[in-house]
Amino acid sequence: MIAIAVLGHGTVGSGVLEVFNKNHESIIQKAGEDMEIRYVLDRRDFPDVPYHDKFVKDFDVILNDPEVRVVVEVLGGLNPAYDFVRRCLEAGKNVVTSNKELVAAKGAELLAIAREKNVNFLFEASVGGGIPILRPLSQCLSANQIVEIAGILNGTTNFILTKMFREGMAFADALALAQQLGYAERDPSADVEGGDACRKVCILASLAYGRHVNPEDVHTEGITHITAEDVRYADAWGGVIKLIGRVKKLEDGRLFAMVSPAFISRESQLATVDDVFNGILVRGDALGDVVFYGRGAGKLPTASAVVADVIDAVKHLKARKYIFWEPAKDGYVCDYLEVPAAMFVRIAARNRAEALRSVHGLLGSVTEVVAPGVENEAAFITPTLPEGEIARALQALQALDYTILSTIRVLDY
Repeated sequence: MIAIAVLGHGTVGSGVLEVFNKNHESIIQKAGEDMEIRYVLDRRDFPDVPYHDKFVKDFDVILNDPEVRVVVEVLGGLNPAYDFVRRCLEAGKNVVTSNKELVAAKGAELLAIAREKNVNFLFEASVGGGIPILRPLSQCLSANQIVEIAGILNGTTNFILTKMFREGMAFADALALAQQLGYAERDPSADVEGGDACRKVCILASLAYGRHVNPEDVHTEGITHITAEDVRYADAWGGVIKLIGRVKKLEDGRLFAMVSPAFISRESQLATVDDVFNGILVRGDALGDVVFYGRGAGKLPTASAVVADVIDAVKHLKARKYIFWEPAKDGYVCDYLEVPAAMFVRIAARNRAEALRSVHGLLGSVTEVVAPGVENEAAFITPTLPEGEIARALQALQALDYTILSTIRVLDY
């Protein structure tokens, strides 16, 4: 009998218990071993659940039980999750987690401990929730050189942007609706400022390219500045606005990584990923483009991925899965200002023709975008230039007394 402990009984933790108990027979059949959830660690009491007798408040009870071979961490955050996971790995216990913050910040260190102790540290649910992405990336696509990964990695922001496009809602109203429906937290900053997507990009980049990427090295912009006017321009251009997280390996061996809103064409495979759904595009040198689509969060979708990792961990108790990446390295992630991009720009301008003449003088040939019902503005898409050059041109435009109202990258996926 393989004993399992679950750290945390919040949304995902309770979902893990639900999935495990509901599908217990098929789970043990797939794992090839009988197993039970022996402990659930939480500070709170849950007298009304059928497994109320499994709750403990002392982590050391779990740590010191030699029959606990797999520990599921679904506490979230770094403290005390990092300490608990590290100590479990050092004690020779396998660990499964859905904690994106933990993996993005401490993944290289924890994987090194797992390798030293010949145990597994698995985290499929940390990026796509219920969408399988890490296992396909490390196994099914392993014959490919990964050229690029780009995707819609946060369901909350995607829901907000979908409402802004489909129903003409203002950002604040769409956010309030997301909170009302339970898609957004009371403090939504991790979602709407791009931090959640940034952590997921870091995990994808670290796994795909073999070296740890720190969140602080990834240029990150959220969607709080997206306006109804931006939506109109995107629609007139022939596309939509999505929050895109992306990573690409450059010819010099460095990585480019970013999270930002972007114009993408309606013809893109990512353009039709709406509401709380996520879509992750992986571009391989042999396979080309493949897109993983589904619910990127939620109680049962995330719990299903966690339990799948538990099955994998049990199947590999005597044969560790090779998931590993090297520690971070200074200069490994390039300055985003070096990388070429095309940019949608809106400026305040009573005389649009005169403003565009000034723009042409600074940026060369630009593509004008006109949105119905928007006045006293000029809008255009720049040529593809290093972002630093675009930034300097826009500073010069401001010196001519033009106000920059919006800048949004234009991507081709």
